[in-house]
Formats: sequence, C-alpha cells, structure tokens
Amino acid sequence: MTILAVLGATGYVGGRLVPALLEAGHEVRCIVRRPERIAGFGWRERVEVVRGDVGDRGSLEAGFDGVDAVYYLVHAMGHSDRFAETDRTGATNAAAAAQDAGVRRIVYLGGLGVDDPAALSPHLASRHEVGRLLAAGAVPVTELRAAVIIGSGSASFEMLRHLVDVLPVMTCPRWVTRTRCQPIAIADVLHYLVAAPQVEALAGRTVEIGGGDVVTYRDMMDRYAVAAGLRPRVIIPVPVLTPRLSSHWVRLVTPLPYGLARPLVDSLVNDVVVSPERDIRKFVEHEPQDLEEALTRALQRVQDLDVQTSWTGSAPDRTVAGPMPQDPAWAGGTVLADERVLSTEASAEALFATVAGVGGDRGWYVAQPLWELRGALDALAGGVGMRRGRRHPDELRVGDALDYFRVETLEAPHLLRLRAEMRLPGVAFLEWHITEGNGRRTLRQLARMYPRGVLGRLYWWGLFPVHSLIFRLLAKRLVHAAETRRGA
Repeated sequence: MTILAVLGATGYVGGRLVPALLEAGHEVRCIVRRPERIAGFGWRERVEVVRGDVGDRGSLEAGFDGVDAVYYLVHAMGHSDRFAETDRTGATNAAAAAQDAGVRRIVYLGGLGVDDPAALSPHLASRHEVGRLLAAGAVPVTELRAAVIIGSGSASFEMLRHLVDVLPVMTCPRWVTRTRCQPIAIADVLHYLVAAPQVEALAGRTVEIGGGDVVTYRDMMDRYAVAAGLRPRVIIPVPVLTPRLSSHWVRLVTPLPYGLARPLVDSLVNDVVVSPERDIRKFVEHEPQDLEEALTRALQRVQDLDVQTSWTGSAPDRTVAGPMPQDPAWAGGTVLADERVLSTEASAEALFATVAGVGGDRGWYVAQPLWELRGALDALAGGVGMRRGRRHPDELRVGDALDYFRVETLEAPHLLRLRAEMRLPGVAFLEWHITEGNGRRTLRQLARMYPRGVLGRLYWWGLFPVHSLIFRLLAKRLVHAAETRRGA
C-alpha cells in the first residue's frame, strides 16, 4: 500500500481525487491549511489530516514525512491579483520540502498550451511555470496538462452553463469561433491522476490529457444547448470584445467573480489541444468520454443535486491577524453587532435544519429583493455577488460558499457561522446559536461587523435601520419555519 499526500484536498479536483485514491486501495494524507474544512466530506474518517500550507515550507516537510508521492493541486487564481507570485512561492517550497522528505514522486495537474510562455495567457504561463519549478528539484515530477474540465461544479463548466442557459442571443469575441480546445470530463481527469504515480515511465515526464473531441468554444456552447434541451443559441462574433470586456460580461451573467473570470477568459485565446507526442494514452490505456457524454453527465449531477465539489469551495486566504468571531471584546478593535434572541418549542434539529437551509434557491425568508440587490451591487464592484448560490439546498459543510457568505463554523445542531465575502469596509459574520433549557429551545442570531476605519462605521450605521428590520424579521421567520417543519 502506498501513502499518497494531497495538497488541495478541499478544492474542486482534490475533493474528488481523495475518494478515488481510497477506492484504489491507497492510504491518503490530506495536507490543508484548515483541517476543520475536511470535516464535512464523507471520506474524512478514512484519511489522515495534517495542517500545512504551501507558503510555509516547514509545515510541508512535516506533512510529506513518510509519503511516497504528493499530488500538487493548489492554485491561487481567483484569490489574489498576484496569483502567479503566490503560486511561484508555493511550488518552490513544495519541491524543496519533497526533496528533504524523500518523496519519490510529485504529480501536478497543470494547463495545456504551447511551451513558449510569451505566447500564453498569464494564467497558462503561470501553470507552466509551476510545473517547471516543481521539476527543478530532485524529486521526479509527472505533470498532467489539461484544458477545460467538464464536471458539475467546475469553474469552466459553470461559466459555460450560465452563459448558455441565460443568453439565447450573445455577442462573443471572434476568437471564440476560432480557438480550438480539447475539453475533458472530470472522471477522466481522476482516472489519469490515480494512475500517474503507478506508471514508472511517467516519472519526470510532461503528458497531456484531453477528451474525445477537439472543438471551438462556440462548438462547446452549441453542444451544451443540445445536451440541456435548449433552443439553438444565436452567437454573433464581433471584433471589438477584448478579453477584459468579455471578463466583465462573464462576471455579470455567471457566478464567477472578476478575479476568476478574467484569467479564464484570457486563456480562451490560446489553442489547448493534446499533441500526439505527449498524449498520456501512450502510457495509460484509457478511452476518455466524448464531449456530449461529459456534458450530459455533468448536467445530470447538477439536476440530481449530486455536486460533490465546486469551484466555490476554494476559499481565499486570510491574514492571521484578522479578526475572528470568537475573539473576546477585550481583544482590541471595534465590534458592531445586532443580536436577536427568540424562544421556541421547535426541536433543535428543526431549528438548525432551517437556519442551515438559508440562501440559494430557497432565499433568505425576508426582503429577498434587497439581498439580491446587495449581491448585484457587489458583483458590479468586482465582488463575488450572489450567483454562487449553494452546493446543495439542505446540506452544508465548513468551507462551502453560500451566496456571498462562506461557512466558517458548523456544529450541528447548535452553531452555524457564516463569514461575509462581499466587498465591505471591514469583516462581517452572521451566526446562529441554538441552546436548550426548561423544555424549550433558544435561537440566538448574531450579526457582527469589525469595521475598517471611518468608512466601516459609516457603512454599519448608515444601513442600520434597514439591517435592524431585516435581521429582526429574519429571526422571527426562521423560528416560524422551524415550528412548521414536519417533526419539529
């Protein structure tokens, strides 16, 4: 049995790779910045979890100790405008730590494209640079390069899905009708990743993975419309839409924030097709899905609410010095709060299920247009907006995106804490505590903000009348909904 470490286990690919590795009979160690984010995954009890960060070489050396191979699946795109610099540091640290720990192989999932960095988008150039930096160490690296990954919850698939679902007529840059792409199903990506460390001929080699079809991005949109049962979309190519303008358009129509949409759109100008001399099928016998099958399976997963991981699961880094909701009042700084406490005969389970079901398609129980307006304004300001929704209408786990919040703490059936990720002059949390006593349950709803400067205080007090009304009604309606739940 081999011991395999996964960097990026809570990300879109990593969260699906771990159970695939377990199914193949491997022992898995997940190296993550926040171990509590692993708690919501069904495979948590079957893996070893170690705290580690690619920005901290020492933590990686401890995590890599005794490991046969390491999967490098981390990427800073969408978390920082300086993602290339962040990824450069992470790759350098990982290569050195793997060498010191005696790791026998690194497996890295990168991006397709020609080898000339000057001909690539910043995103793809950074992906290639990470591969070179990992390979600069003494540990043999297997670099798998992929183009668009088709799977429920992937950033590329969600961008495609929302564009085609929402727009029956769209204008697109001319390169959308010319650039060639070889998309690949997430199931095929996982098959190749699982096989890679076991194939000795792949040590120290760069290989390319792709699906059964080479298409233009317009072809991909046409085929999605067919798979989704939509009428053919009218696509008008125009010469004036630059990647920058296209990125803003994507941000307005899809759930992807600008920081993620821009690098992805920039990369659409590069042909990303598997070259015969680097085709992984020369080393791994496997026939990948064609595009129609990949799209159909991804859509079915979405419709069945069976989205195991999503691009929204990758949370941005936070500074250690930043405020935390559990900090006591004497820890320093200003805390502005709105607290609501209600008593009810509803069960703790019914109360928790109700508060854990907020957002997404179900909405926020009160003043829904105002919540959506706040999301629209956030999107216009370059924030995450509200279109991310939620991975599942009822289930949550730590790290999940929930509209413009993220699940910070989840302790069923007593505590749910959400951290605001919309653009704010400060840091904000919305949380619910459920306690029991004298045969009744108490719901304590707490909205807190740690303002940044004068602007933060003006923001809080300027919106206080509206927030006060919304939060008061929200607590009442959550309790009422819990009391009317079956089995409450």
